[in-house]
Amino acid sequence: MWVIKLIVLLLVSGAVYAGDDAGLVKNLSGVATIIRGEQQMPAVVGAHVLVSDIVKTGANSSLGITLNDGTLLSAGPGSTLVINKFVFDSNAHTGELDVSLKKGTLAVVSGKLAKTSPKAVIFRTPTTLLGVRGTEFVLETAGE
Repeated sequence: MWVIKLIVLLLVSGAVYAGDDAGLVKNLSGVATIIRGEQQMPAVVGAHVLVSDIVKTGANSSLGITLNDGTLLSAGPGSTLVINKFVFDSNAHTGELDVSLKKGTLAVVSGKLAKTSPKAVIFRTPTTLLGVRGTEFVLETAGE
């Protein structure tokens, strides 16, 4: 019986791990795709973006994602990004965020994590590692 209680406790804990909800697609212009493991699906407004998802925008497309801490991600045309890690405690506003821009452009408006745990927010490109200290910025890479 204690094993079942432990499993339930782990399932309802506030931590977010691979495959758990990181945010939502808030806007979309054109065509975008979410790749989740072996599954590929069209991105639509309101779709959940999970930790480990790969998000790709079409050649003439853009997509906006709002993460659960209020971070805004705007991917430009021909972009590929990955939510490597997202852990957020909504009570303490602490956690970790790690996003990779593999190709294209990404505009970011940082959310609560960058304001309360700035050392825990990282954005990557194939050639750069950027620590965030609560700001707005744009990344661009030819990538892949």
